[in-house]
Amino acid sequence: MSKKIFYGWWIVLACFIVSFYFGGVVFYSFTAFFEPIREEFGWSYAQISLATSLRGLEMGILAPLVGFLVDRFGSRKIILCGTVTVGLGLITLSMTQSLFMFYMAFVLLAFGAGGCTSVVTMTVVTNWFHKRLGLALGIMVSGFGAGGLLVPVIVKFITLYGWRNTLVILGIGIWVLGVPMAFVIRDSPEKYGCLPDGLESLPSDLGAKEEPDDKDWAFKEVIKKKGFWYLNLTEAVRMVVLTSVVIHVMPYLSDLGFERSVGGFVAAGIPLISILGRFGFGWFSDFFDKRYVMAAAFCFMAAGMVAFRFINGTGLVMLFLFLYSPGIGGGMVLRGAILKKYFGRQSFGKLLGITLGSASIGGIIGPTIAGWAFDVLGSYDIVWSGFCVLLAVSIIFIMRIKGSAENY
Repeated sequence: MSKKIFYGWWIVLACFIVSFYFGGVVFYSFTAFFEPIREEFGWSYAQISLATSLRGLEMGILAPLVGFLVDRFGSRKIILCGTVTVGLGLITLSMTQSLFMFYMAFVLLAFGAGGCTSVVTMTVVTNWFHKRLGLALGIMVSGFGAGGLLVPVIVKFITLYGWRNTLVILGIGIWVLGVPMAFVIRDSPEKYGCLPDGLESLPSDLGAKEEPDDKDWAFKEVIKKKGFWYLNLTEAVRMVVLTSVVIHVMPYLSDLGFERSVGGFVAAGIPLISILGRFGFGWFSDFFDKRYVMAAAFCFMAAGMVAFRFINGTGLVMLFLFLYSPGIGGGMVLRGAILKKYFGRQSFGKLLGITLGSASIGGIIGPTIAGWAFDVLGSYDIVWSGFCVLLAVSIIFIMRIKGSAENY
């Protein structure tokens, strides 16, 4: 008789599907709406970029709160509320008539996003896995990357039905897909009579195999440790770069003379190719020092940004995609894996909420600066060059995330 599939993998699948739709619709596809909205309203690049920054601001405020709520009420309830609210936000965005209404729709999206993103999904997956955590997280966050498949579809929908009707379709879609997935979620294996990874009992030699820095640190202890804040600073830098590129990639390539279809291909390629990094770096992190693996991911990002800065043909476009994209995918997996490895899961939701809140500060700064630079200077060149330097410096911070016992 075949062995029953460990229920944790069904939770990974449900989180994958939620991340797939949310990543494709809310995060990666906005670059496709950028130019049609600008053409209709005549708003500047900075004004439109600020909308995503307002979303980032709200998520920055909400991420730590969501972390506390997940630890208190569990992931299922938070995902359910999040999917309902994101649908309302997308439909509200479709009815935009003014810049103020545009901003308020993104604020509503932010409230819903807090329940659908990494704080919630990473917390529940971390509860269900230990030894195979890197692989489980790699699969789960690959859903966010696979959401890039929706970008060309959304570009086509905008062409056929207009940006407003497309947003209505997408809003209804997240209700149809996300609500059933929320009911698959179960918060921890112990509540259902099993242990992480599907073990029936803890191995007798577990203590001997664990490294010295594997410990469940109390929340008050962790926030005093330098290593935790180095991780937060690194995440802020990563999101400065990531959100700027994701939001501005199609306008940037259009400015360089590329067809809109090419821009859509690249916008879809970023998250799709990032799956290589999510799986690859996630798998490597189960066997090698997680700091070195994360540093390698940031090296890929930095090299990709150099190619992005000097794009002058399809060759550098492809080089950018196959360096930058795996790097951002690896970084997404490693933040949760490092947090669990060095600081345990006792307060994982709260700690991840703080880390994502820090990251959102980068998400606020990056796209707005990039939009402002183009409005004022007529070029993204200085911004992209500066991001290459930031990524290089962030590798230093990664290597200073020592084991928990040393993070004084």
